[in-house]
Amino acid sequence: MNRKLDHARRLYLEGIRDGHPVQAVNAYTGERYTQHSTGVADGREGFIAFFSEFLKRNPERHIEIPRAWTDGQYVFLHAYQKMGDTQWVTTDFFDTDADDKIIEHWDVITAFSGPGATGRTQVDGPTETVDHHLTDGNKARVMTMLERMIANPDTSATALAPYVAEDLRQHNPQHGDGIDAFLARALCYQEVVLCVGEGNFVATLCKADLGRQAMCQADIFRLDDGKIVEHWDNGEPVPAKDVNGGKF
Repeated sequence: MNRKLDHARRLYLEGIRDGHPVQAVNAYTGERYTQHSTGVADGREGFIAFFSEFLKRNPERHIEIPRAWTDGQYVFLHAYQKMGDTQWVTTDFFDTDADDKIIEHWDVITAFSGPGATGRTQVDGPTETVDHHLTDGNKARVMTMLERMIANPDTSATALAPYVAEDLRQHNPQHGDGIDAFLARALCYQEVVLCVGEGNFVATLCKADLGRQAMCQADIFRLDDGKIVEHWDNGEPVPAKDVNGGKF
């Protein structure tokens, strides 16, 4: 397994699921660990302080990682978590150093709500990365689409037709399939912060607005033949004040 991906998985599973935050953060992070997760301070000390209390509050922990890949220095994980009676979906982006250790982390966390309007959930569906030779082209397609949506928040379904399949399969629990439903999210993208892809999958972390609320938005796109055919997403309000470097 890719060492970068292995370190990110182990930080999650050994540090949180298995309850060993000290050992995991010391083993899998680098000389610095810059944190963009709400409520978690920078550095190994911040990770240990937050998760030591988190583990006490959540003695029953189950974590699955259905999607994961690397792109150069970056790692992406799509995770489902069940903590006692609560369930969460997390999209995580990691930066790594020359030794494949984690040096920075961004995440978006929302509640898992079960089957949505399409009957799908926020984490089910295809998981295998294929068409690895198409990574750069697929990332470029996603970036071009989002840049068009940033330039014109009222982008039409016709304008998105070159990038999005008419029968787009949707995993957002509140919306149905297709381009029109994708646009009906009423989300205004402001800036693409990260774009991490491998083969047929591309994940982006964006600054966005939903109404008057600033959002940290993560999207996962599966592409086939140059078009987005499936979509998962996660949105988290940006805190008005954050003691760390903020969500971005």
